[in-house]
Amino acid sequence: MAGTLALIGVSLIGTSWYHFVEGWSWEDAAYMTVITLATVGYGETQPLGNRGRLFTIALILMGVVVIGYIVNRFTEAVIQGYFQEGIRVQQQQRLMESLFDHYIICGFSRTGRQIAKEFQAEGVSFVIVDTETDSVRVAQNEGYIIYQGDATLDETLLRVGIERAVCIVAALPSDAENLYILLSSKTLNPEIRAIARAGTEEAVKKLKRAGADAVVSPYITGGKRMAAAALRPRVMDFVDGVLNGTDRQLYMEELLIDPLVCPFVGQTLEKARLRSHSGALVLAIRRSDGTLIGGPTGDTILMSGDLLICMGTGEQLSSLNQILEPITTKKMRRSKNR
Repeated sequence: MAGTLALIGVSLIGTSWYHFVEGWSWEDAAYMTVITLATVGYGETQPLGNRGRLFTIALILMGVVVIGYIVNRFTEAVIQGYFQEGIRVQQQQRLMESLFDHYIICGFSRTGRQIAKEFQAEGVSFVIVDTETDSVRVAQNEGYIIYQGDATLDETLLRVGIERAVCIVAALPSDAENLYILLSSKTLNPEIRAIARAGTEEAVKKLKRAGADAVVSPYITGGKRMAAAALRPRVMDFVDGVLNGTDRQLYMEELLIDPLVCPFVGQTLEKARLRSHSGALVLAIRRSDGTLIGGPTGDTILMSGDLLICMGTGEQLSSLNQILEPITTKKMRRSKNR
């Protein structure tokens, strides 16, 4: 901007000199100024005396300085922009390559943003994929890791580490695009846990048939929660307080029994005394064959591959984890074993 203004100022000075001092017409004065500043060497438009030639020399020097400044700034801007973009791409690539046992959120609409908030509150590693520039900018302002690209393409999923991820959430508004994401992710990583958003009951069935581990319809789920809030408001308040939010006092967690290290395999809950040692409550047990035991009693036997669904404070759950060490507390690994 400064260079452009300087060039306009020099041009006005030159044109005014040739017009008022040398007595030329405005056309000849402007033409002489342009060829002088451009240093094209066409010669004088009209004969000049010593005073006019000295001014022309000064005008050439001013023009060289101003035009050189403009060229330098333009070149600097181009080179810096090129290298900055290259550096940004390299940094993003290194960041994507560093992701491991992470979650992938496809789509940063209202649903995706809420998922990101919950993941951030839980402290899990995740990356967002979205095509919209505005969504990318919002996610970056929130401090999230985001990759701008089409999540339905295999290339995009590979760039965000689909083969190293443990869970992908297809939260795009289009059921068809979520289906494409599901099929691609299961092909690239058959072990990944896939959660899909569905807009209709028909889409729920198709996504499940395509291999989705869980399908959530905001309309169906929202209706059920609203009905439950109307019929059992205190229960819903308690469940929401346990499952959501960053200021909660009680948590629900999953812990997987590792048969190689857990000392309680084959023992009953009463003998293991998990509650008395940790304070955490075992709400349910899911067997490796999918059988769910709700409200297990003291006679319930802990078996290899059991998934314990527990509730307690953060300290209680941490203590329970230490008792069952080295059972992983990473949700990624637990999700794989569901």
